[in-house]
Amino acid sequence: MSVNDPLGDMLTRIRNAQMRGKSTVRTPASKLRAWVLDVLQDEGYIRGYEAASNAAGHPELEISLKYYEGTPVIRELKRVSTPGRRVYMGAKDVPTVRQGLGVSIVSTSKGVMSDAAARTANVGGEVLCTVF
Repeated sequence: MSVNDPLGDMLTRIRNAQMRGKSTVRTPASKLRAWVLDVLQDEGYIRGYEAASNAAGHPELEISLKYYEGTPVIRELKRVSTPGRRVYMGAKDVPTVRQGLGVSIVSTSKGVMSDAAARTANVGGEVLCTVF
């Protein structure tokens, strides 16, 4: 099975696991996925993640989801830039999510970072997804 949008696949796995109330979810490992998870962890949307491997020995990331009083901390997880439609923003144009309550995750020349960090570093890039 090939996935055209690996990051979109990971976001969907997180959404589905949270709807079922799971404490962890696994996704195939990649650098981009790990970088996005780093931002989610820094911003407090997930407990964390660790490297694991599946039965066939392929590397995976096991993501520990976070709940507050039984409800998922992540209320909305949206893919912005897709393989069919890339979305790039300049440093001044990086969008705020819900007046700053949420986070845009941006892939910049200085690495994957939150919208606030991108504005501080004065770099734009590809807007990967938004989290609220």
